[in-house]
Amino acid sequence: MISTLEKEITFRFLKARKKDGFLNVISIFSFIGISLGVAVLIIVMSVMNGFRTELINKIVGFNAHITVKPYENIIEIEKLKQKNLKLISNELILSNSGEAIMIKSETSKGILLRGYANDDFSKLELVKNKNFLGNRNNLSKNFISIGKELSFTLNLDIGDDITIMSSSGIETIIGNIPKQKTFTVISIFESGLVDFDNNIAFINLSTLEEFFNLDKDDRNLEIYLKNPQKIEDQKEIVQKIFKNEFVYSWSDMNSALFSALKVERNVMFIILSLIIIVADFNIISGLTILVKNKTRDIAILKSIGVLNKSIVKIFFLVGVIIGTSATIFGIILGVTFSIYVENLRQFLSTLFNISLFPEEIYFLSTMPSEINPPSILLISLSSIIITIIVSIFPALKAAKLDPVKALKYE
Repeated sequence: MISTLEKEITFRFLKARKKDGFLNVISIFSFIGISLGVAVLIIVMSVMNGFRTELINKIVGFNAHITVKPYENIIEIEKLKQKNLKLISNELILSNSGEAIMIKSETSKGILLRGYANDDFSKLELVKNKNFLGNRNNLSKNFISIGKELSFTLNLDIGDDITIMSSSGIETIIGNIPKQKTFTVISIFESGLVDFDNNIAFINLSTLEEFFNLDKDDRNLEIYLKNPQKIEDQKEIVQKIFKNEFVYSWSDMNSALFSALKVERNVMFIILSLIIIVADFNIISGLTILVKNKTRDIAILKSIGVLNKSIVKIFFLVGVIIGTSATIFGIILGVTFSIYVENLRQFLSTLFNISLFPEEIYFLSTMPSEINPPSILLISLSSIIITIIVSIFPALKAAKLDPVKALKYE
């Protein structure tokens, strides 16, 4: 417990006085350093969490949670009726794909064509997106759905015709001639991932298989889960059902990307934590100078019977109050900036006439931010624990002060 006397002396030592000018400067720098360290750490973690979540949502919008690819055997339709599969899945969709060249006037572009049945196409998250333009329910024989970036690249709009050349050809007496087919743009999608929007297009499944000479036995099974958070457990269930097929999840396909993001996040956390540690160590300097400046006060307190443990508490509380108040201020600052980080980005971009967080590099049109309470709690506790540790040593030094010697040389 902390006595009333200990509280009064602590707050008295915290008050600024002219003769303690240098001490106050150190205390202010400690406060600012800890606050900025905590705030920047929260902002960076929030942006990186937001970036990861947005990236996951956009990738899943283009890819199934789990995909089953035929390996030795075809995908048996009977297996789709299994109870375990129905329990974990929202949608089961058959698809196929092939590489082709899109030609418009004198411009050509290599693309990946993905085929879906007319009814299945409208079930895709990408098609449900509010930025989807055109007919969502019609992907019949000669229609094609293209990405927004691809429409810019080839100057296409809904209703325009486009020629596509297949990688598989027709055998003739003069050799293999690539297949060509004209499609009409029926819709334009926008996933938010520039690379996907510029390189992928959708056509009818039967049309694709005919165009690329593919067999129905080559079709992939796309599984959209009810609970994507438990994807690894559910992937094992799917693997048990399709023992002879190749089963992979969206995270398997993008493991390198998300591993890199995780490493970058951890490195940033360590680097920014060092700012807080350096600022906390300023508290040691401040408290050490405070002990020196308050030598006479400490000696008087001891001479009137104040115990060593009370002296330790007083100086310990001074350090903890500075560190804790700075941490709380940093949390408020960090959370506020995390909420309005996109507004801040736009303001700075306009002010300095530069492109911050460019879409073509980061695949996102806005700067995402996701405040994670457990991360904030971890940052706060880490800051306060470091403050407690660094406050102990000067407090113990103050308690060891000999009152007789202190008053003698005062």
